[in-house]
Amino acid sequence: MIRTEPDGDAVDPLQVQMSYPRGRSDRPWVVGNFVTTIDGAAVVDGGSTAINDEDDKEMFAALRAVPDFILVGAGTVRAENYSPVTLDERRRQARVEARLEPTPHLAVVTRSLDLEPSHRVFGDPEHRVTVLTDHDAPDDRFAALSEVADVVRLKSTEPEDVLHFMRMARVVLCEGGPSLMGQLIAAEVVDELALTVAPMLAAGESPRMAHGPAPESPLDMRLNRVLHGDRSLFLRYLRA
Repeated sequence: MIRTEPDGDAVDPLQVQMSYPRGRSDRPWVVGNFVTTIDGAAVVDGGSTAINDEDDKEMFAALRAVPDFILVGAGTVRAENYSPVTLDERRRQARVEARLEPTPHLAVVTRSLDLEPSHRVFGDPEHRVTVLTDHDAPDDRFAALSEVADVVRLKSTEPEDVLHFMRMARVVLCEGGPSLMGQLIAAEVVDELALTVAPMLAAGESPRMAHGPAPESPLDMRLNRVLHGDRSLFLRYLRA
C-alpha cells in the first residue's frame, strides 16, 4: 500500500489530461468519465449536477479537450439538459497544438430518436451534433432531427457499430449515461475510466455509473493516478 497525501503539489488539470498517451491501432481509445458519491450514486435529484463541485467541473472541462468525439446517450442529453460543446480559448489552443480540431464532435446515441429539434444541444449550427441511430428509427423523427443535426442510420447502436462509425478517431470520450456505459463495458471496449468520487452519501435508488448486460467477466482495471481537489477525489483507471 502507498499513502496518498491530500496536501501535495498543485497540478493543472488541462496539462495533466493532455499529457497522457492515448491511442490504439484497432479502434478508437475509449474513455469513460463519471462522477459518483462515496456510496456509488451516479444521479442525485435527477442528474449529476448536485454531485459536482468546482474541481470536478474543471476536470470535466479539461478532459473534454482530449477526444475527437464526445459520446453520450439521449437519456443523459434529456436529463442533464445538454448544451452544445464549448471550450475556452486555452483548451482550444491546446487541442490545436495536439493536432486536433479546435472543438470535439458531439455524438448522441439513440435508437428511438426521442429528442426534440428545439433541445438546446442543437443550438449551435456551426457545430452540428451527430445523432447515431439504427435502421428501425422512426422516419418522421429522422426527418425532423435532420433539420438541426447530422442524423446517421447505423446497422445498430451497439458499441461495435458506433465505434466503427468513429473508426478514424483517436479518442472517444463517453459522458454517459449508465446504459451506454454499461454497453461499452459489456462489449469490453473501455480503455480508461476517469472517476470523480464526491464526498457525499446519497443512499436512495440512484443508478450506478453503469448498468445493463455484464461482460463475460469483469474488466480488470488498474489505478493509474490519484488527485485530490478541495473536496473530491479524482481517479484514473486504465485497462489492465
